[in-house]
Amino acid sequence: MIKTVETQPYLDQKPGTSGLRKKVRVFQQPNYAENFIQSVFDALGDEKTGETLVIGGDGRFLNREVIQVAIRMAAANGFARVVVGQGGILSTPAASNVIRQRGALGGLVLSASHNPGGPDEDFGIKYNISNGGPAPEKVTDAIHANTKSISRWLTIEAEDIDLDTLGGITVGNGMIVEVIDSVADYATLMESLFDFAAIRRAVEGGFTMSFDAMSAVTGPYATEILENRLGFAPGTVKNGTPLPDFGGHHPDPNLVHAKDLYDRMMAPDAPDFGAASDGDGDRNLIIGRGRFITPSDSLAMLAANAHLAPAYAGGLKGIARSMPTSAAADRVAEKLGIPAYETPTGWKFFGNLLDAGMATICGEESAGTGSDHVREKDGLWAVLLWLNILAASGKSVDQIARDHWATYGRNYYARHDYEGVESERADALMADLRGKLATLPGESFAGLTVETADDFAYTDPTDQSVSRNQGIRVLFVGGSRVVFRLSGTGTSGATLRVYLERYSADELDRETPEMLADIIAAADEIAGITQHTGRTEPDVVT
Repeated sequence: MIKTVETQPYLDQKPGTSGLRKKVRVFQQPNYAENFIQSVFDALGDEKTGETLVIGGDGRFLNREVIQVAIRMAAANGFARVVVGQGGILSTPAASNVIRQRGALGGLVLSASHNPGGPDEDFGIKYNISNGGPAPEKVTDAIHANTKSISRWLTIEAEDIDLDTLGGITVGNGMIVEVIDSVADYATLMESLFDFAAIRRAVEGGFTMSFDAMSAVTGPYATEILENRLGFAPGTVKNGTPLPDFGGHHPDPNLVHAKDLYDRMMAPDAPDFGAASDGDGDRNLIIGRGRFITPSDSLAMLAANAHLAPAYAGGLKGIARSMPTSAAADRVAEKLGIPAYETPTGWKFFGNLLDAGMATICGEESAGTGSDHVREKDGLWAVLLWLNILAASGKSVDQIARDHWATYGRNYYARHDYEGVESERADALMADLRGKLATLPGESFAGLTVETADDFAYTDPTDQSVSRNQGIRVLFVGGSRVVFRLSGTGTSGATLRVYLERYSADELDRETPEMLADIIAAADEIAGITQHTGRTEPDVVT
């Protein structure tokens, strides 16, 4: 029996590029999660009748409860089948893979990505479409419109599903709920892409690694693939059990929150290779013994060496990067004679290029890298491609990096995050910047002369849609640049991100802070960061 529950709109349910993210206490308000899920289902119209829906999340606090709500609502809204990960667990790339393999209409991914979890922390819901990727703006716009006018949501009377036992059960008027192994399909996909035999031989020869799952979703995936299938020693995967509060830690694989891994890799007795992934499994951190690889460099180095993995032996169709990501990958594309695309931040833009067969490998400076195997960034995929390259080449991470820079030059790069800035202050900073863009060219700041300045706009080559106001770019004479953006991945205040980059063809072994010092000074002078935010230094440097 379908039950109709009357409700009132909440006016703060506009989904961003990563769905709807709020504090747990916000989602615990009466009808809050239900309103958003119903708004998603209403945006699908009659398409959902008789279709399959995938549901899974990163295991954070509230994950199981919202999954039970979503299953009952899916039954009331006409879905024929729900596929859910065992224990409610599906990493974001694994969810993308299941959507694609099962021919599902789409999926609800319950995650706030790299944000903290727990009763006082963050929760999120996003909808992925049938290609396995995040919903495009026309869908999220329809969802948002529904949230502003919703008056009812639909459910059925039914007991909670046993999420821990594999198999199928019928609920409601015949909808099948299938609980699947969260890891198996994804692990098999990875084995089809990479030379597991070569990696196993390297492990047998003494190659060692350390992987920090950060008490988040990739723990079971990494344990199955790295330890069980590739033969790394038990204990290679650290913090491998997903916890609702991520063990009280911030599951963001950067040098601040993964400092234990960094310190381990900088020690004299470090393993050969170190890596980490984030809350929902779509980001990665790569560190060799004594050598940290920035996400921008990692994208370029993976693209330059991807031919060493079976799935990419035939070459790449193109390389895509987000605008704030360094131009290192562009130099690889130029040498390979393939297109390079610069897109706004947000994986949906890459998804269009991947669906059109225009790109093979994509990446963002925020530690997200992936390929056309799914339509999400994929942390473990990047780790495995690195392992494949190391095994096939016989080189260390440091040697791969040095050889790459000797061939292409080096893009010194850093990102400065000013977190929790009052929204009014952050908006005022960006407004002031936009107001003086036309006057910047020819001006000098900290000894650097501005060549061009603009507010990045992107015309999608697949459908000619235009995305404006994607970030302020300031290019200096000589090729250095600074980019200013406000991030939408937090749940309180605003995060100002400042991206700093200097290219050098011959100075390949300098310290990054030294190479970027004048650009940092110029950025503060141009944007008035201290004046607008009251901050004298960033909260996080990556």
